[in-house]
Amino acid sequence: MTSMKRVWLAGIAASAVWAAGLAHAETINSALERAYVESPDLNAQRASLRATDEQVPRARSGYLPRVNASTQLGKADSTFNAGILGGPTSDYNTTPRSVGVTVTQNLYNGDRTNKQVETAEKGVLAARAGLRWAEQQVLLNGATQYMNVVRDEAVVKLRTANIDVLQEQLRQTKDRFNVGEVTRTDVAQVEAQLASADADLSSAEANLESSKANYQQIIGIAPTQLAAAEPVAKRLPAAIDNAFKIADAEHPQLLSARFNIEIAEAQVRLVEGEFQPTVDLQGSATQQWDSKYPDDMGHDFRLLGQISVPLYDAGEISARARAAKETLGQRRLEAASTRDQVRSGVAAAWSQYQTAVARVKSAKAQIDAATIALNGVQEEAKVGQRTTLDVLISDQDLLSARVNLVTADRDRVVSSYQVLSAIGRLSADTLGLHVKAYQPNTHYEATRGRISGTDTATP
Repeated sequence: MTSMKRVWLAGIAASAVWAAGLAHAETINSALERAYVESPDLNAQRASLRATDEQVPRARSGYLPRVNASTQLGKADSTFNAGILGGPTSDYNTTPRSVGVTVTQNLYNGDRTNKQVETAEKGVLAARAGLRWAEQQVLLNGATQYMNVVRDEAVVKLRTANIDVLQEQLRQTKDRFNVGEVTRTDVAQVEAQLASADADLSSAEANLESSKANYQQIIGIAPTQLAAAEPVAKRLPAAIDNAFKIADAEHPQLLSARFNIEIAEAQVRLVEGEFQPTVDLQGSATQQWDSKYPDDMGHDFRLLGQISVPLYDAGEISARARAAKETLGQRRLEAASTRDQVRSGVAAAWSQYQTAVARVKSAKAQIDAATIALNGVQEEAKVGQRTTLDVLISDQDLLSARVNLVTADRDRVVSSYQVLSAIGRLSADTLGLHVKAYQPNTHYEATRGRISGTDTATP
C-alpha cells in the first residue's frame, strides 16, 4: 500500500470518528433543555408558585357560607321540687342528646373579601414574575457553565499541544547542542519553558474539572462532547435604547416590584375595611331528645341577622392601617430602586457584549500577527539571527493569543445570554428550546374555583 493511500484511508477513518462524535455531541440548547425540565431549583420555584395559587381559593372562600354540624350525647341526673319547704321532689335520669346544623353567610364586611381576593391574585402574578426570574437564572447559569467547559477544554488542548511542541523543540535543541550548534543555556531555556508549560497544563486541567462539576450541578449530567456555541445575537435588540424599553416593560424583577405595589395598596384598603360594620346571616336547626325530662323531644329552628359594628379597638386597627401605608411607601421606593438596578444591569450587559465582540476580532488579529512573527523568528533562528529564547517568546505569544481568542469567544456567547436576561427575554421560547414550556395558568385555573378536596391539581 502506498503512503498516499494510507494517508487517504486515515483521513476517511478520522472523518468517520469525527462524524460519529458530532452525532452524539451535546449542544448548548440540548443542555439548557435538560436544565429547564430537570433543575431542582426551578421545579421548587414552580411548586412554590402552585402553593401561592392556593391563596386565591382561600380568599374566595369569604364569599361562601360556613356550615357546621354539631352533636351532643351524655347522662344527666336531675332533681326538682315544687318550691315549697318539705314539698315533693322528683328525680330524673336522662340521656340528653342532640344534633344540629348551623349555616353562616357573610353579607357585608367592608369589602374586605374583595380586597383579599385582589391581594391573592396580585400575589400570584408577582410569584409568576419570580418564576420567570428563576427560569432566567437557571438558563443563564446553564449557558455560562456550558461555555466554561467549552473554554477550559479548548485551553487544555492548547496547553497539551504546546507541551508537545516544546518537547519536540527540546529534542531538537539537545541534538543541536550535541553537535555544538547551541549552548547549554539554550537547552536550559527550553527546559524551563517546558516546566512552566507543565504547570500551566495542570492549572488548566484543574479549572476544567471545576467547570465540569459546576456544569453537572446546573445541567444534571456530566458534560460529554460539548459542541461549540454561537451567541444569540439575532435575538438581541438593535440598540441599547430599545433594550432599556424592553427591560422596563418585561423584566420579571421589575414586574414583581410593580405587583408588590398593587398588593400593598390592596392591603391598605383591606385593613381600613375593618372599620366598617360586618353583617352576617345565620340559620340553624337543632333536634333534641331527653333535654329536660325522660323521653321528651323537641326541635329549634332559627334565622338570625347579625350586625357587628367596631366602636373602639384600643387603636390596634389604626396602627395596622398606618403600618400598611408605610409598607406601601416602601414598596414604591423598592420599585424605583429595582428599575435603576435593571437599567444598570442592561447597560452593563450591553457593554460587556460589545466589548467581547471587539475582543474576538482583536484576538483573531493577534493570532494572525503572532503566527507571522513566529514564522519569521523561526526562519531567522535557522540562520543564527535569532536566539532560542526569541523563538520561545514568539511561540508563547502565539499560544497566549489563541487562549485569548478562546476566552473572548466564551465571553461573547455568555454576554449575549446576559443581555437577554438583563432585558427579561431569556426564556425557553425565545431560545427555541424543544421543551414543553411550563404554563403556570394551567394549575391556577384548575385550582382557582375549587371549594373542596385536598388532592393537588395536576400542574
